[in-house]
Amino acid sequence: MLCLTASISPKTSPLFSLLCKTSNARFFHSKLFNYFSHKYRLPIIFNAKSQPKNPISMSRKAPHFSTTSAEALLQNSKDLGTRKSRKQARRELPEVILRAKLDQCSKNGDLAEALCLYNEARVNHVQLNVYHYNVLLYLCCPKGDGIEEGGQEFAMLDKGFKIFKQMGTDKVEPNEATFTNASRLAAAKRDPELAFDLVKQMKDHGIVPKLRSYGPALFGFCKKGMADKAYEVDSHMVKNGVLAEEPELSALLRVSSEVEREEKVYEMMHRLRATVRQVSKETAAIMEEWFSSNKAAEVGLEKWDVGKVKKGYVDGGGGWHGQGWLGKGNWRVVRTKMDETGICQSCKEKLVCIDIDPEETENFAKALAKLASEKEAKTNFAQFQEWLQRHGPFDAVIDGANLGLANQHTFSFAQIMRVVKQLRQISPSNKFPLVVLHRSRVTGGPAQHPNNKKLLESWKKAGALYSTPQGSNDDWYWLYAAVSSKCLLVTNDEMRDHLFNLLGNSFFPRWKEKHQVRLKPSNEGNGLLTLHMPPPYSIVVQESEQGNWHIPTVTGDDLETARQWICATRTK
Repeated sequence: MLCLTASISPKTSPLFSLLCKTSNARFFHSKLFNYFSHKYRLPIIFNAKSQPKNPISMSRKAPHFSTTSAEALLQNSKDLGTRKSRKQARRELPEVILRAKLDQCSKNGDLAEALCLYNEARVNHVQLNVYHYNVLLYLCCPKGDGIEEGGQEFAMLDKGFKIFKQMGTDKVEPNEATFTNASRLAAAKRDPELAFDLVKQMKDHGIVPKLRSYGPALFGFCKKGMADKAYEVDSHMVKNGVLAEEPELSALLRVSSEVEREEKVYEMMHRLRATVRQVSKETAAIMEEWFSSNKAAEVGLEKWDVGKVKKGYVDGGGGWHGQGWLGKGNWRVVRTKMDETGICQSCKEKLVCIDIDPEETENFAKALAKLASEKEAKTNFAQFQEWLQRHGPFDAVIDGANLGLANQHTFSFAQIMRVVKQLRQISPSNKFPLVVLHRSRVTGGPAQHPNNKKLLESWKKAGALYSTPQGSNDDWYWLYAAVSSKCLLVTNDEMRDHLFNLLGNSFFPRWKEKHQVRLKPSNEGNGLLTLHMPPPYSIVVQESEQGNWHIPTVTGDDLETARQWICATRTK
């Protein structure tokens, strides 16, 4: 190997010569070379010919260095050092340190410390950005109701508005979180008008409001009983494509009931029906209060156009007519249950199964496939769609992983087999249901048992088994198969996690209600599972052609407890 020596300037050559007198010195120099070349900015000129053939004697051969690799090594070392230095320098920037400290204050809810940091930053001319201001505004927002005017928390709100004003003075561009936090401050000061004005200003900054942006103004107006202003906020939301959810609709329902706006109560009841389906106990209580009120007894038609009501009922798919309050007189309001066929145990009226538009199902299947292709490898999911076209449609699809572990400590193919047999018995075509399993389930573990191997092979031959590829999420596969086949889906998965939230709450809950088959332990105590078929009626707010109302609550939303319903009928 050649030890390459650098020719250096006369000023530094004595030091360099001293280091190079011995082999050990030369070896030592190789470690210090970068240091001296960096410190003294040595011009590097390699001269291999002037060196002895074996200047270094070592038990292990030293690596060979060419001029190119040596220069690259020096450059890489320099770049690495520069990157580390830059990263360290960024961490030590005053604004970065301030951000980290404010994050800690936010985590601990420590407004006093955050304000000290803010004042110190201003004294030291630290440049604050939108993130800093948003954390400060968030901390200034009270976490509860009941702020007393003139108290310490009220002063905290004033401090928040001063910070918001300073943000404008510093010409820091606000974002949606900025306006939302400022709106919360305004609502806490019992000024929903200002909160609404702040939302309106977002448009001037090119910002689209979110649902949370409207909350402070909407809830503020509702608490003050300012119904018309609350409806104005609601209209602004609709105009901007923001859909109200149960908390907002429930607040609008309450204020409408309090100010006796029966047409708005009717509207909110139907919007809750379309958006929420099963109401919370808080919303249920508001509905009960309305039906028990004197105003509710007074409003309604004594005579109505039966044909018009019937048409509205049919056009709406059943379960509501949308023609306004029918009948007059006091309401009888009770908590009740439905039997297995959907007959109310209180008034004996039978609930209906509301139709799903076939076109809606088709559009949902397309949207689901598009979303699945984005989340999964496109080729994998495309192959599954092709496979499904060749072997489908099916009368039922089984979430194999969920069923195999249902009520079990270890995976059970026997349990899946029993459900497959039950589904074939009720299938109009006696066709095998589709079993969807991850590839690892059909290649390892219990799948290696001879009986299970034989079972899996029979499903494959029947075109009734699909194993999803490594790294995939089989939820996309069994859900798409069930939706596209318009068939039953066997799973105890509640389908409420992030993946299913992507599907929205408009069509998916209605589809799931009509197609999901769940499993529960047999009453005979033999450890077997029984199929719990979808109800023959829709679990959604229903308004009958006679003007009666049935409202499902979330109470009893499981297989073991019967669901509670509110039954509201006119007394004779």
